[in-house]
Formats: sequence, C-alpha cells, structure tokens
Amino acid sequence: MFTIQFTHEAIADLRALRKHEVQWIVDEIETQLVFEPTIATRNRKQLRPNQLAEWELRIGEFRVFYDVTPADAVVKVIAVGRKIGNRLLIHGKEYKL
Repeated sequence: MFTIQFTHEAIADLRALRKHEVQWIVDEIETQLVFEPTIATRNRKQLRPNQLAEWELRIGEFRVFYDVTPADAVVKVIAVGRKIGNRLLIHGKEYKL
C-alpha cells in the first residue's frame, strides 16, 4: 500500500478548482494510486522523460501528474491540470509534455 503526498503546487492546483471537482479527483487518486501506481492501465500511463513527472493519471478532463518512490512506498502528486482539446493547462499556463 502506497502513501499519497501532495506538493504545494498540486495543492494550489486543487484549490483553483470547484469543490466537487476536487472531491472527485482526490477520490480517484485514492482509488487508483494507493495500490499498484506503476501499473499502466486505461487511465494511467508512464510518460516519456520530461521535466514534470514520470506518470499521468487521467480523470475525465483532468490530468494528475505524479512520481513514485517504490522503496518508500510513496506516490508524490506533483501537479493537477486540465486538458481542453489538445491543450494542457497546469498552474494556469499551457504546458507541453
């Protein structure tokens, strides 16, 4: 079982969303990432090397970016973004992976 940790940036990203969106995202994070966060699924994939994170979790139009430290059993949520069409907005700015 993995422990979920949020960075200050991820918390700021969540605070910018509506309450029901935050509840939905946090529920999905707890459901999807507590057990086997490094197994690729339909909504979870490993990203190509980039500066943001190693993994992405898709929750509707939202994207949760995270890294995993298997030795410590920790999932670190780095950012939460919104995907609109082919644009990804993180921290209020467009981001390219």
